[in-house]
Amino acid sequence: MAATETQLMLSVGLIEKDVNGDTLWVWCYPSVGADLREVLLRKCCLIQGGGHFHTFVFGQFCRTWYYITTLEVQEPTALNKVTHFSLVITSKDFNPEKYAALSRILCRTYMKHGSPVHMMEAYMAVLTKGICQSDENGSFVIRDYDVRKAYLAGSVKDVVSQFGLETIILYTALMLKKRIVVHHPRIEALLEFTRVLPALTWHRKDWSILHPYVHLTDPELEDLKKVPGYIAGFVDPEVGNRSDLFDVYVNLPDSVITVSQSAKEAMSMGKLHKDIGHLIVQSAEDPEKSDGQVIKDISVKTKEILAHLLALAQECEGSKLTLDSLKNRHFPPPTENFLFHLAAAEQLLLI
Repeated sequence: MAATETQLMLSVGLIEKDVNGDTLWVWCYPSVGADLREVLLRKCCLIQGGGHFHTFVFGQFCRTWYYITTLEVQEPTALNKVTHFSLVITSKDFNPEKYAALSRILCRTYMKHGSPVHMMEAYMAVLTKGICQSDENGSFVIRDYDVRKAYLAGSVKDVVSQFGLETIILYTALMLKKRIVVHHPRIEALLEFTRVLPALTWHRKDWSILHPYVHLTDPELEDLKKVPGYIAGFVDPEVGNRSDLFDVYVNLPDSVITVSQSAKEAMSMGKLHKDIGHLIVQSAEDPEKSDGQVIKDISVKTKEILAHLLALAQECEGSKLTLDSLKNRHFPPPTENFLFHLAAAEQLLLI
């Protein structure tokens, strides 16, 4: 298991801010491409003005996940000309808790020795054995960080508590593989909220749709547009004016969800949506239920819908649905509309 998991790690790097206020990439292993370096410099917050920095952020760019831990250098330290540094790990997998834990050990090692050599030894130990141990800096065991724990780390109950029945809009958008943009000025709130949303479509277990920290720059927006559906987080309020980027816009500070004009037809709601919405709210408001149980309740309902859709498809030629075959069933218009778009999302539609 460790061998497979360690193969997910791609690189480790260091960005430093010195006493003159200059921020530079100072070291990486084995390498990081120029485009990704530019993105990571933007994300690490050291090139931004002001004293506020983010201790831990994560996101993805060009199908590579990045995890950035930023620290202010504390005395005594061997880093005598450095005021702050960011440690960057890139990988193929989504697992913030795993890489935050590893980063803490690597950062402590770097702070103590002031050279990447000892830090590199710890990184290589994890890369080759799945474990690194140190009396001074703590131990890390890669198998302690199962991906399912990462998927379940956020709180669906908190999302439902904030948006109530309107959570059905998020559920529908995710089921139909629509583009969801979320805005919050605080990156920590953005990461916490966006990472939960893929759990609403647990049957896919697909966190590759998550882009929790995006800037309004051409390279990042071009990367985002490569996929048909996504969850994208922005701290810049200007994104609210970029209707070309979203089907559903979530203003997190104001708790407002807006469906774009172009997506209104596909996202029209009926009794089926109302029933699912009530089920989500009822489950989430049950104090006896954990977040995992709420996700399971939603997943059971989703599987019922998908089983019904599959049964309809299997009655058709080539096991693919057509609009005519749905119309012959005389569903209420919103249900017919939803099933048609869902069939397209699940590749059950005859094109």
